[in-house]
Amino acid sequence: MTIIADHLSRVKASAVSLITAKTQQLEREGKSIIKLSAGEPDFGTPDHVKMAGVAAIAEGKTQYPPVQGVFELRQAIIEKLKRDNRLDYSPDQIVVSCGCKQVLYNALAATLNPGDEVLLPTPYFISYPNMVSLNRGVPVFIKTRGENRFKLTPDDLEAAITPRTKWLFINSPGNPSGCVYTDTEFKALAEVLRRHPHVWILTDDIYEYLVYDQAVFYTLAQVAPDLKNRILLVNGVSKAYAMTGWRVGYGAGPAELIKTMFKIQSQSTSGTSIISQWASVTALEGDHRFVADNVQALKQRRDLVVSRMNDVEGLSCSSPEGAFYCYISCKDLMGKKTPRGTILSSDLDFCNFLMDECGVAVVHGDAFGLSPYFRISFATKMEVLKTGCSKIAAACEQLK
Repeated sequence: MTIIADHLSRVKASAVSLITAKTQQLEREGKSIIKLSAGEPDFGTPDHVKMAGVAAIAEGKTQYPPVQGVFELRQAIIEKLKRDNRLDYSPDQIVVSCGCKQVLYNALAATLNPGDEVLLPTPYFISYPNMVSLNRGVPVFIKTRGENRFKLTPDDLEAAITPRTKWLFINSPGNPSGCVYTDTEFKALAEVLRRHPHVWILTDDIYEYLVYDQAVFYTLAQVAPDLKNRILLVNGVSKAYAMTGWRVGYGAGPAELIKTMFKIQSQSTSGTSIISQWASVTALEGDHRFVADNVQALKQRRDLVVSRMNDVEGLSCSSPEGAFYCYISCKDLMGKKTPRGTILSSDLDFCNFLMDECGVAVVHGDAFGLSPYFRISFATKMEVLKTGCSKIAAACEQLK
């Protein structure tokens, strides 16, 4: 007999968290690890945002935060959505949480009944299916294709919808694929969704500002405003503003849903740090010029990784249009043998080989629901990327 709930047998710990723990252990043992696994920009929080946090402390803004979020922050979010996305919301349609993950979790906790289905195009953000399972829902995976830049097609969406479907999750720009949906592609998906009014849509827009080349960001509510009353828009300050540790995400959606998410949050974590919230007001309202500089630096890093990985025999890497990940096919390495005689039968085998034998940490594609691939985060310094790519190339040359 165990004290652990039965449904938790279907839930896995985050693969990225496990890889981070393993790299830390290897480093404690004196080994040098090139870390290309974590989805965290290395730029550092802008000074004017940091000083806003310091000022909040100095001004005594250190009390319990409002559960739904500081009113001034919710107002700044409303103005941001109007300015950047041409969307209108009221304060009762906004909730601020401890990062985007909590927004996602609370939305599922607020809406899922046992057996409800959530549609997840693969590859997906690692936590999506586990959050669904934690809330006793059923993750339903829709396989996308690399030749279509890992984007969901209307036909595949239509085929996946059942009477039990409660949510469709859309992440654009995507983690790990870097896909960015065009307005035309969103309009085609919207046509399908109009035929199925019982399906709600969660749009994860956290990489909104990180797009490259000719790609343009759109969010579904902007392209299909008639669906807005069935959409929960999720965003935050972690990626574009380099504020991962401040833990501020937000949701914008119908008031009834937001009210229920507020209720859940009031009985679990309460509000996120009030100091972080005041810093986030400055992030949303202040100078954004640094974002363009960061995007340019990320583009150069992306181009390096794509070029270097495509030069390696057995690897294939398309150029991502957004976010800061390359999702690299290692299909042609499956079945090869490592110098120690291990047969590579999965992308996990390959990633373990890179970690254990070459000191490079990446994330295996199976963690994102689509194999055989692996993910490199290029949100780190150019020299680190050059070294990591060289080590990966040298490792692949050892395979027979």
